[in-house]
Amino acid sequence: MLIIKNGKVIDPVADRVYPADLYIENDTMVKIVDHDKERAEQDGKNPAVEPESGLAGMDNIKNLAAEVFDAKGMLIAPGLADTHVHFRDPGFTYKEDILSGAQAAKKGGYTQIVLMANTKPCVDQVETLQYVLQKGAQTGIHIHSCANVTMGMAGKELVNMEQLSEAGAVGFTDDGVPILSEEMVTKAMEQAAFYHKPISFHEEDPEYIQNNGVNAGKAAAFYGIGGSKRDAEITMIERDIRLALQTGATVVIQHISTKEGVELVRKGKAAGADVHAEATPHHFTLTEDAVIAKGTLAKMNPPLREEEDRQAIIEGLQDGTIDLIATDHAPHSKEEKEKPITEAPSGIIGLETALSLGIRELVQKGRLTYPQLIQRMSTAPCALYGLQGGTLEEGKTADLVIFDPEEIWRVQEFASKSANSPFIGEELPGVVHATICGGQIVYRK
Repeated sequence: MLIIKNGKVIDPVADRVYPADLYIENDTMVKIVDHDKERAEQDGKNPAVEPESGLAGMDNIKNLAAEVFDAKGMLIAPGLADTHVHFRDPGFTYKEDILSGAQAAKKGGYTQIVLMANTKPCVDQVETLQYVLQKGAQTGIHIHSCANVTMGMAGKELVNMEQLSEAGAVGFTDDGVPILSEEMVTKAMEQAAFYHKPISFHEEDPEYIQNNGVNAGKAAAFYGIGGSKRDAEITMIERDIRLALQTGATVVIQHISTKEGVELVRKGKAAGADVHAEATPHHFTLTEDAVIAKGTLAKMNPPLREEEDRQAIIEGLQDGTIDLIATDHAPHSKEEKEKPITEAPSGIIGLETALSLGIRELVQKGRLTYPQLIQRMSTAPCALYGLQGGTLEEGKTADLVIFDPEEIWRVQEFASKSANSPFIGEELPGVVHATICGGQIVYRK
C-alpha cells in the first residue's frame, strides 16, 4: 500500500483544492480522506456519515504495511494527459524514442500520452500502430497513438479507419501536413464520426507561407525573409469548422495560434459544432519576439505570433473555447536546430516545462485556478480521447502527479534526448516530486 499524507488534492470536477490523505492499494485509489469534510462533520455542520468505500474502514488500512509519501506543501492532481506528442519512433529515434519520451513525460507529471502519426513509416498501417503500442506498453505510463488520416500523409487516399480503430488508434491526424482537399477532409470527417473517433487537423495552408515557423510580421522582417501569414491558419480553421457542422464529426483544431482562430472556434461551438482546440504552453507564453531573441529554438509550426494573439489564447482557455493544453512536444537534434532559420526544422520539446509554464502564466497571474488548469491538462484531454484518468476518485485507477507549486527550478537538463527549448536558463515555479501511474511511483524527484 502507498499512503500519501499532508498534501492538498486538486479536484478539477468539483473545482476544489482541499487537504487530504490518499490510500492506494495495488493500482487502485481505495480511500481519499477529505480533512475539510472531516472537520465539518466534527463541528456538526455535516452530520451525515457517508458509506465506506474501498477498504472496510480506516482501522484495516492502518494495519497494512505501507509506504508513506509525505506531500507536505505539495499539490496532488490527476496525472496529466498530453494529446499531442511526437516521440519520433519509428524512423527518427536519434531525436527521441518511445522510451526516452516516456521518461520526459514522467518527469513532467504525465501519465497519459497520445502520439502523433508522422513517423517513418507513418502510422497508416496496423503493423506500425502495433509496434508503437507494444513499445509504449513497456514504459510504465499509458502510451496511446493516433493513426494517420491519409495514406502516407499524402492527402489523396483515406486510411482504413475501421482496421486502425480496432487495432487501438484513439484518433486520426496527419499532423505536420495540412490536408488541402475539402472533398478528402469531408470524407475523413464522415468516417471518423462513424467510428466515433476525434479527428485532428494541422491548420496551415501553404499558399500563405513563404518560410514556415516564423510569423509574417516583425520576426520575418528581422530575418529578412517571408514568413507564415496568419491567414494560413484562419482560412483552414474556417473550413474545418464548417465541415464539422456539416458532418457531425468530433474535430480538434491543433496548436491554435491566432486570435481570429480562437474566435472562429468560439463561434463554431456556439453554432453546435463538436469542435475542440489545443493551446500549447509556448503559444500562451511567448510571442514572435522570442524568435528574434532565441532564433531556431523558438521556431515552430504554427509560429509564435503577436501579443494580441497570446492574450486571445489565454482568454480562450479561460472561457472554455480552448479545451486542451497540449505540448506539441517536438524533439530535434542540436545539429538540426543549429542550421539557419530558413533550414532548421520547426518544433520544440515541451513535456518537462508545460506544468511550470501553466503555473506561472495562468495560475500565478490569475487567469486560471489550479482546478481549471488541471481540467485542461488532464480531465478534458482524457474525456475527449476516451482515456482513463482525469479525476481522483475512490475505486478508480490511481494515476496522479504530486508537485510543489512554489518550488523553483532552472531549465537546463532534460530527460528527453533533445534539448530544443527556448526556455533553457529560465527559472520556473512548480517541481514535480512524484508521478504515479497504476499505483506505482514511476518518477520520483
